[in-house]
Formats: sequence, C-alpha cells, structure tokens
Amino acid sequence: MLSSGQRLGGITGVLVAAILWGTTGTAATFAPELSPLAIGAVAMGIGGLLQGLIAAGTLLRQRRLIAAQWHFLVTGALAVAVYPLAFYASMRYAGVTTGTVISIGSAPLLSALIEYRFDGGRLTKQWLCGAVPGIAGMILLCLAQSSGEAEAAGNEHALSGIALGLLAGFTYAFYSWSARRLMQAGVASGAAMGATFGAGGILLMPVLFMTGAPLLASWNTAAVGIYMALIPMFVGYLCYGYGLARIPASMATTITLLEPVIAALLAVLLVGERLPFAGWAGVSLIVVCLGIITAPAKKHLLKDPRLLS
Repeated sequence: MLSSGQRLGGITGVLVAAILWGTTGTAATFAPELSPLAIGAVAMGIGGLLQGLIAAGTLLRQRRLIAAQWHFLVTGALAVAVYPLAFYASMRYAGVTTGTVISIGSAPLLSALIEYRFDGGRLTKQWLCGAVPGIAGMILLCLAQSSGEAEAAGNEHALSGIALGLLAGFTYAFYSWSARRLMQAGVASGAAMGATFGAGGILLMPVLFMTGAPLLASWNTAAVGIYMALIPMFVGYLCYGYGLARIPASMATTITLLEPVIAALLAVLLVGERLPFAGWAGVSLIVVCLGIITAPAKKHLLKDPRLLS
C-alpha cells in the first residue's frame, strides 16, 4: 500500500508530464512544413529510443521478467507507435485545441473501460464525480474552438480529425495500462517505460526515415524536432512513468486532462487563437475535475486483490 507521500509524488509526476505535453501542439505550429507523421515519428520515436537507452542497464537485468510479460510489451509498443501519428494528424485536421481535447479527453474514459474489461475494476463515486465536470469541460472547450477551426480545415477533415483523436485516446489509454501491468508484474518503472517506449520508437523509425527529410531543411524545423523529442516526450514520459508506478492508469490519464488546458492557453498566448467565454468555462471545469480526482481518498479504483500485490 502506497503512502500519501508516494501518491502525491505520483500525482505531481503526471501533472508535470501533462504540462510539458501541453506545449507540443503550439510547438508544432512553428514547423508547418513538417507533416503530422514526421512530427509524431520524431517526437515519440527519438524520445522513446532515449528512454530505452537510459534504462538499458535495468532492462538487461530484468530481461527475463520482461520476456515473461511479452504480451504487455508488444501491445504497449504497438499503441506507442500508433498514438503520436494519430494525435498529430488529429491536431492538423481538427485544429490544435480540438485535436488535443478529443485525444486526451477521451483517454480517461477509455482507460477506465480497459481496466474494467481486463482488471475487473469498478470506478468509485469520487472518480465519477470528477469525471462529470471533466467531460463537461472538454465538451465546452471543444465547442468553443471547433467551429472556427473546423471551418478552416474543412468539414470532412474535421471529422477525420475527431476520429483520429479517438484513436489517439484509445492508444494512449492502452499503452498506459500495458506499462502499468508490466510494473505490477515486478518490472521497475524505468525498465517498463524504457522497454515499451523503446520498442515503440523502433517501430516508428521507418516512418521517420520516409517523412523526416524536412527536419534537415532549416534550423527552425530541426529545433522544433529536437524540442519535441527531448522535452515533452523524453522528460515528460520520464515524469509520467514515475507517476504511473504510484497511481492507477485511469487516475493518471484523468490527471492529464490538464494537457488540453495548457494547449488552449498557449494557443491563446503564443499562437494568437481566441478563447471565448465557453472555453474559459471549460478550463475551469477541468481544473475542478482535477481537484476532485486527486483529492485524498481511501481507494480510487477497487480492483481484484490479486492485481494489487
């Protein structure tokens, strides 16, 4: 059983990760020549390989334990490879704010369904009470921004962006669950994240080779690529892995609802997007959601006791 200090550390780690991830959409706007596939491949591909490298020692020591849980590693790596491609394509087609809101906002619900299906868990009243304002906030944020963005992108592309956002939300929830299952099987946090993201990074290398030529076209695009790989993806996922080892995956993905808030604020401050009153109301509701979800409680998610050991 984790102490309140460990739980607080886990929450803090995920919050820092969400803040860093919230900068990716704005950063991507400074390199319009890069396709969504190139951005996703360089960000998660290089970032994933770096995570694998720094965890190499632990990976070697725990290779037999990881091999025994190969199914969680394979499914997690596949989800890691698909997630950034769907996520950045969603933002390109539906707009930065809408794509982020759909991708990240759908993850907590999908994560809860995954845990319900595979872990035999059920959500507490606290989670449900927090999820309601969180979902309402996402809807308000989406409505506040989608109209203008969808008009600019075209209705057909906007719908494709929403569908890709849902795919991103599912793969995000799924690799979080897979990595946590590795940790619950005794794999160290760094090794679980290093193996999952390192393998996912390898899967993304062919995509990077096919689409990444514009990264070398100018210092600006190279700087964006380096930033995306090192800060949000590498440092961000180190923080996320630290937190994921200490709190349930459904709680972690719910806390990352802060990401679209950061994305919306940066879009207003740096990109020049205008956030109407409904958008600010959505931001406020998401903050309320975070307060409810992260408040101290005896249990956030009731699980099969065999999975808690």
